[in-house]
Amino acid sequence: MPTAPYDSFSPSPDFIPFNRPHLAGPELEYIRQAVTAGKLSGNGEFTQRCQQFLEQRYGLLKALLTTSGTDALEMAALLLNLQPGDEVIVPSYTFTSTANAFVLRGARIVFADSHPDHPNLDVRQVAQLLTPRTRVIVLVHYGGQPAEHMLELLALAEEHGIWVVEDAAQAIEARYQDRPLGTFGHLAAFSFHETKNISAGEGGMLAINDPRFLARAEIIWEKGTNRAAFYRGEAARYEWVDLGSSFLASELNAAYLWAQLEAIDRIQAQRRYLWERYAAALAPLAASGAFDLLPQLPAAQPNWHLFVLLCTDEASRDALLAYLRQQHILAVFHYLPLHLSPYYAAQHDGRQLPHAERYAQTLVRLPLFHDLTDEQQDRIISAVQTFFRLRLGS
Repeated sequence: MPTAPYDSFSPSPDFIPFNRPHLAGPELEYIRQAVTAGKLSGNGEFTQRCQQFLEQRYGLLKALLTTSGTDALEMAALLLNLQPGDEVIVPSYTFTSTANAFVLRGARIVFADSHPDHPNLDVRQVAQLLTPRTRVIVLVHYGGQPAEHMLELLALAEEHGIWVVEDAAQAIEARYQDRPLGTFGHLAAFSFHETKNISAGEGGMLAINDPRFLARAEIIWEKGTNRAAFYRGEAARYEWVDLGSSFLASELNAAYLWAQLEAIDRIQAQRRYLWERYAAALAPLAASGAFDLLPQLPAAQPNWHLFVLLCTDEASRDALLAYLRQQHILAVFHYLPLHLSPYYAAQHDGRQLPHAERYAQTLVRLPLFHDLTDEQQDRIISAVQTFFRLRLGS
């Protein structure tokens, strides 16, 4: 069953979308200021404000704004000097960008299954996937939640001299053991897509946590040139010195993002309020066995990015989505396992990844966005309750 796009046309005045981008307030004024300043191409005042804010708030060595979270991952792959045949361990249950960034460098993707209790990578199986060609392990923080036993995985990677990249696209403001996600790996990629908690419409960030990557990351970010160093007076000439691409975010996106970052505490508080309303209202149905809710790790601080139901089977999932659509509510499922994708299935080694497939068949994401009203959320909750009570005959 194909899912509708997040910005699907509203078929009725009471239609509740899956997502609606939030305006914190001064976005248009900041964009006007950027236009007036005459610096639109990136790495201007608003870019610098955003990067400094992110570095200070999360304790990053360096933050570089990018045009997308995908670009941040592609920068990471370039920084790691991957060669054709190098192996990268990636969870199958993730978005295409997670794997695509490394495939573009000629790497071979080794897919890992999800944990039985959560869509994140099952850390316990990673040791069995290591070979002498393993260069990178990618940790995806699905819904802003860390993988269980993540610290064990980091220790394993260090023991074998393997790089760790965090795909923290959904994880801004989430923490594990009181430490921000995105600060555990050597590199981390964040997304500011319009569906994320903090948005620039399109945008991302590469977080650098290892000083070995600092100088070269800026060069790759600047299309392989030393332009930034030249403008700071640190280089005598402006030259092409390495691989790179056009990764810088526009100042217009940075201006929009700055307004969001200024309001980050208020935005997060509202998302938490909505998430907890869902949890309180739907927990009794989950306890009855109608569906499961994703567990919360004791040492993890969520960022309330997603609210997810796990139906008992694919037929129930599809029926729920169809019923909600009839009630003018757009809920969606999420990823299809990459190891079964038309593009990469023939290159997969044939291992069965049953948990990744199960999440693809059963997971439902309910609408969760800052401007969702209590009345709209009550309609969603009521529709979910009605569907399962009818289905269970109670």
